[in-house]
Amino acid sequence: MEKTTRPAGRYLDEFAVGDIIETAGRTVTEADIAFFAGLSGDYNPLHTNEEWARNTAMGGRIAHGLLVASIASGLRMQSRMTEGTAIALLEICESFLAPTRAGDTVRCKITVTEVKPSRSKPDRGIVKYDCDVINQKEQVVIHQKVSVMLRRKPET
Repeated sequence: MEKTTRPAGRYLDEFAVGDIIETAGRTVTEADIAFFAGLSGDYNPLHTNEEWARNTAMGGRIAHGLLVASIASGLRMQSRMTEGTAIALLEICESFLAPTRAGDTVRCKITVTEVKPSRSKPDRGIVKYDCDVINQKEQVVIHQKVSVMLRRKPET
């Protein structure tokens, strides 16, 4: 008989509309910004040149929005909420609301908005949630709407 191990993440059936999940925080560093510029090829002076950025509406260098969105993705994964149960990321719609700077600490507040079992494939379904990326000042810096396909809990 084959032994199966329960995944760390929640199955679709273990989510409910209104559930709130909060992640740990993570501080954005100078190194994060420099590495992301190199990885992405985005050397916009808004992210890489303090003197130039100081004379913009941002008043100084800021982290790349996609860097902060990537950190949010990592924070969600570290929460293990869908570890081993996610089948596919289907959609992310993002609004960038405020800048993040080196030294800021961000965390995610996730609110489940829809849980929908598949009609054609009973072993899966879709969970939709809002994810607010919040800094240490309790300011939402990114708002995301996320859709993920998840496995359903196997029948025992």
